[in-house]
Amino acid sequence: MAKGSSPLEHEAAQSTTALGPLVGLAREDFVGAVALLLRETASDPARTVRHMQSFGDDVVKILTGKSDLAPDPKDKRFMDPAWRYNPFFRAGAQYYLAVQRGMKHWLEELQLDELERDRANFIANIIIDGLAPTNTLVGNPTAQKRLIDSGGLSVIKGLKNAYNDIVNNKGMVSQVDKKPFKLGENIATSKGSVVYRDAIMELIQYAPTTEQVHAIPQLTIPPQINKMYINDLSPEKSVVKWQVDNGIQCFVISWKNPTKAEGHWGMDDYIAACRKAIDVVCEITGAKKVNVSSACSGGQTGAILASRMAADGDTRLGALTFMVTVLHPKQNDIEAGSLISENGLALAKRRAAKAGVIEGHSLARGFAWLRPNDLIWNYVINNYLMGDDPPAFDVLFWNADATNLSATLMGDFLHLFETLAFTKQGEVEMAGHPIDLSKVKSDLFILGGTTDHITPWRACYRSTQLFGSKDVTFVLSQAGHMQAILNPPGNPKARYYVSKKPGHPPADVDEWLQGAEEVSGSWWPFWMEWVKNRAGKLIAAPASLGSKQHPPMDPAPGRYVLDEA
Repeated sequence: MAKGSSPLEHEAAQSTTALGPLVGLAREDFVGAVALLLRETASDPARTVRHMQSFGDDVVKILTGKSDLAPDPKDKRFMDPAWRYNPFFRAGAQYYLAVQRGMKHWLEELQLDELERDRANFIANIIIDGLAPTNTLVGNPTAQKRLIDSGGLSVIKGLKNAYNDIVNNKGMVSQVDKKPFKLGENIATSKGSVVYRDAIMELIQYAPTTEQVHAIPQLTIPPQINKMYINDLSPEKSVVKWQVDNGIQCFVISWKNPTKAEGHWGMDDYIAACRKAIDVVCEITGAKKVNVSSACSGGQTGAILASRMAADGDTRLGALTFMVTVLHPKQNDIEAGSLISENGLALAKRRAAKAGVIEGHSLARGFAWLRPNDLIWNYVINNYLMGDDPPAFDVLFWNADATNLSATLMGDFLHLFETLAFTKQGEVEMAGHPIDLSKVKSDLFILGGTTDHITPWRACYRSTQLFGSKDVTFVLSQAGHMQAILNPPGNPKARYYVSKKPGHPPADVDEWLQGAEEVSGSWWPFWMEWVKNRAGKLIAAPASLGSKQHPPMDPAPGRYVLDEA
């Protein structure tokens, strides 16, 4: 958990929107999973009757006060003492738990294959979570106490919050209070300038804070689905500031938020933009090599960039850092992976092509319903039933600052998933060449997060086997998706794991884990030593940003981060 963050903030921060196969989920995939449950219900009426009788027995025990059903002590929804001592609320909780248990036992008896069972369990859990009594004022003792203590003001405030979400948040419950944050003032405050701009990107150069800098600069490729200032959220957890304070010449791409007219932008265009950024970085710094750092879908983009440069014999690519990036996905890597179907992917592609772009708020809505307890019902209770404002948390502010996704790029990412393109050597073409990571020889630093359910760390680890690199380092940060990255020094709970054994990481992830040691503290100093060892000699820091050919323009974080979805 980030220092000072509440459980509500922590849960949501682990569930940030990310590009991946889930963007290809179609509503038919959900409908199909529900239809599967209905089909199995009708296929064996006797089984259904048997489970209904069992549920009826539970209800009788509840009504007569003989039920021993009790919530999990760790389930934060039922922490209020009223769930134990008030007969009405205890019975309500037990009735809900009886439904939950009955559904679990019923699903266990269904004649399903592994994939169908995963689908059924996932959809059933979403339905059951929505039925929790805590989601209503009548069934939530904590909200009722707040109603009495506030003289009814909590309900008035809750209705106001709901109205504001309907009018100003596309009908979705707000996860963050945006009012305290302003770009350039208390978010994205590192000094720098836009040194290049075209239709698809801005390139930002950050001002050095040391008298000397390393000769080889570093370029960061951010995900296309979110804005680049995740790299510079606040001074205490800014990857940008950490780089410049350690003498790294730091450049970051800022993608333009595509409109419907720009829905044709695909991976070809984004790779061309990355190569242009490298051209500009080399021209400004005079460097012959550029180290590249990337994360999530930006990591997939970085991998294709590396493959394309290797195919072209472009030797300017230096060391590569991939953070929370999956290049070799498997359908069961993620909880919702079972919902993805070939037909659903095709439907999602066609709908996106017709619309031109997938709007950012639509993506956010879809992701929220995949984890409704953490991303919807928590906030329904907090914002509407309790009448509290959502938390003011910088990671959530960034995550709510959604961007659109061009239809063509979505299709390209889904093609990478469907074909397992990064695992094939020259069999899948994209960005004007056959993708072949075995030709990439750069030193690699790969990061995963222990509790990351978006890009699970074991899936991230598979990337260690895909490249032709001899020098590969894998680090496991003890945190979730974005929190794995934003894990600066100063957090007393920070831990990371790194192998004690020299040489290339083994193919078996469990073998790597057995040879890994736990290290107290942030992984940032370890990574920075790794980067500095590959960043060339120290030279005098530039007196000004940009160059004659690429003069500084707008101050960081630039114009494109201001575009709204």
